[in-house]
Amino acid sequence: MSETNVTNNRSDKVIRAMTNDGAFRVITALTTETVRGAIASQGAKGAVASRFGELVTGAILIREAMSPNLRVQSILKGAGGKGSIVADAHPDGTNRGLVGFSGETGEDMTGGKGALLKMMRTLPNGALHQGIVEVSFEGPDGGISGALMAYMQHSEQIVSTIAVATLLQGDEVVAAGGYIVELLPEVERGPLMIMTQRLEDFPKLDDLLHKGDLTPHALTEDLLYGMPYTLLAESDLRYACHCSELRVLSSLATLPRSDIEDLLRDNKVLEITCDYCRKEYGIQPSQLKALLMAS
Repeated sequence: MSETNVTNNRSDKVIRAMTNDGAFRVITALTTETVRGAIASQGAKGAVASRFGELVTGAILIREAMSPNLRVQSILKGAGGKGSIVADAHPDGTNRGLVGFSGETGEDMTGGKGALLKMMRTLPNGALHQGIVEVSFEGPDGGISGALMAYMQHSEQIVSTIAVATLLQGDEVVAAGGYIVELLPEVERGPLMIMTQRLEDFPKLDDLLHKGDLTPHALTEDLLYGMPYTLLAESDLRYACHCSELRVLSSLATLPRSDIEDLLRDNKVLEITCDYCRKEYGIQPSQLKALLMAS
């Protein structure tokens, strides 16, 4: 992977923990630099940037919850199919995304009605598991956090509390992160009542991130205060794109022979830009001819 495609980041992490009585599983993540890299690559601004950052963090949390060793992609589609935002979370801790419109447009993505969230995750057999829920940006349980909770309940049959947030100062990402508290089948009435009350009284994630010193471990400690738990896993996160010249050539190789011949007609360098990271690739005519020889 090209070093120019990766943000140098060592601070972003995601951790998984479970209470020793098997009542709850908690996943917490700090995603500031990861979200910052994704937003910068797409040039997103304003409310669109905030939603985009939340979607990236949400994809990371769902991957850790359901497919820690496999890929998860989340897609937010605007009302009537107008525009889309994509977050792509990989098991190696790399993450990237796409914004299907530019600037501060996309009102149907940030406050309108009729938006949809589509979650896709790879299964161990290579098949795709998909779930679609409607997104409402109204009320305290709306937004990306509410849509992720609806997805977990309806598509994965897991009752959970989820919060994701991206703090912006102007166009700069100040902080980003999120958490999931999952209710496990072994939970008993006592711990359930305690956790229910705790989550009702728990500070807003935006306020916790605003303090500037939040870590996944500290967030887990706060969520599970007084409950003995075991740390299950800890992983680094970063923004990165998986594009490469080899991947571009492999994609071109799937084109019909006639299409490759059309690309060669002017005998000029074919310029292709990665939609995810905006890196430009120049494919030489000799490389295109090699594809014809191989076909």
